[in-house]
Amino acid sequence: MGVSEMASYEESRQRRLEENKKRMEELNLHKLSASLRTATSPKSSPVKKSNPRTPRSPVNLSAVRRSSRFVDKPSPNYKEVVIEPLGMPKTKRSYQRRDLLNRVYASDEARAYAVERAEELQTGLETEFPSFVKPMLQSHVTGGFWLGLPVHFCKMHLPNHDEMITLADEDGNESPVKYLAEKTGLSGGWRGFAIDHELVDGDALVFQLIKPTKFQVYIIKSDQSKDGDDDSDASPVEVNAKRTRASKKGDIA
Repeated sequence: MGVSEMASYEESRQRRLEENKKRMEELNLHKLSASLRTATSPKSSPVKKSNPRTPRSPVNLSAVRRSSRFVDKPSPNYKEVVIEPLGMPKTKRSYQRRDLLNRVYASDEARAYAVERAEELQTGLETEFPSFVKPMLQSHVTGGFWLGLPVHFCKMHLPNHDEMITLADEDGNESPVKYLAEKTGLSGGWRGFAIDHELVDGDALVFQLIKPTKFQVYIIKSDQSKDGDDDSDASPVEVNAKRTRASKKGDIA
């Protein structure tokens, strides 16, 4: 490219610049671009002044009665109160824990004797009152002291809900025990009855339901088989009462 050509190129370029500048001035494009730059520039936001927090006064948590009906009444007490189950009397008894390591198991002979005598006693009872024979096992008279009753008897004659039942012995002493309908057995109170009457493994009991929630209980001790049988003419109930009295006299002596 020669010098003359370079000069003509620069002249034409300069003319185009001048023409473009005039067109921009006619259209006010330079003012428009300036306003756009001003609008898009970020503005600094003023710092908000935070007011200091004022400490809150402590809230009075005491109960406030807003109704005029309760103005003169005392505030409610929400303390838990222990409720005695099924109206069990508040009798404090202290029993020594039986030594489970020195359990005495009845012999087969003594166990069979007690059951036989209990069945004989049951045959002499009034038939209008239902009854059953219950031989004692270690779990009934030691450890957990749980006495399960015959399911068929419970379904036929006992309440279908938990209830307090009275056990009366041959001397007229009564003991309240808790009957659990779903488990068909005696729980609370049975432990005291078993210990008070010195029940052991092998003993046999006759339960006679004389009222809807009261049993007359006859106790046949398994160790009575060692005493011989000199009361063949007496009824089973009389024999058992006689032997029970003799056993208690021996304990007192």
